[in-house]
Amino acid sequence: MNVTMRQINRYLFPLLILIAVFLAFNRPKAFTKEERLIIRQSDSVMYVTVWPEDSAILRTPCVDFTKAELKSKDLKTLMAKMQATVRAPQHDGVGIAGPQVGIGKRIIWLQRLDKEGGPFECYLNVRIDSLFGSIGKGPEGCLSVPPMRGLVPRYTDVIVSYVHPETLEPKRDTVHGYTAVIFQHECDHLEGRLYIDRADTVYVSTAWEAERRAFDYSKPDWWPLQ
Repeated sequence: MNVTMRQINRYLFPLLILIAVFLAFNRPKAFTKEERLIIRQSDSVMYVTVWPEDSAILRTPCVDFTKAELKSKDLKTLMAKMQATVRAPQHDGVGIAGPQVGIGKRIIWLQRLDKEGGPFECYLNVRIDSLFGSIGKGPEGCLSVPPMRGLVPRYTDVIVSYVHPETLEPKRDTVHGYTAVIFQHECDHLEGRLYIDRADTVYVSTAWEAERRAFDYSKPDWWPLQ
């Protein structure tokens, strides 16, 4: 049977179109459906998950961002909203992690108190590679465990690895002092741990309890996680 190139193209072109459409609709999406809803629906100051009501997300270890997620517009939106959240007057924190806003990814924002001006910086796919130095006990609180405080033993020095949020290049950093403590606290969140798991002593901060009553911390009606 003789088949001309015209006949081949007649059937091949529609087939290629169908394949392209199939691949487009079945391409892995950045973030889960629930995470996309949280990122896009949240106000600039996001709802902060609270223990024990939101234990399902707070106690689940986080996963790395995929390459698609690292390059996504949703990640940029998430970064901006997380920064606004940790710096909001009603929170006034020094750090925040993905699970605290309902996102099960390895992202933290923290204040680099060891740098001039104390800038807030974002770290993606962050991990603590090494803990060293002495161990000291210090007071800690957490936006997700109000209005509690605790005395927690932490190392004085850490080495962290992460993906830079702008260049998307892998980086490492050695951090000392109280900023090293913040890194340990926030990276614990990424492993499903809370500071109360490590604390020698936990107590209610009456000042913080009174302060929180001045703000609305209720969960949004559309919140997709239980």
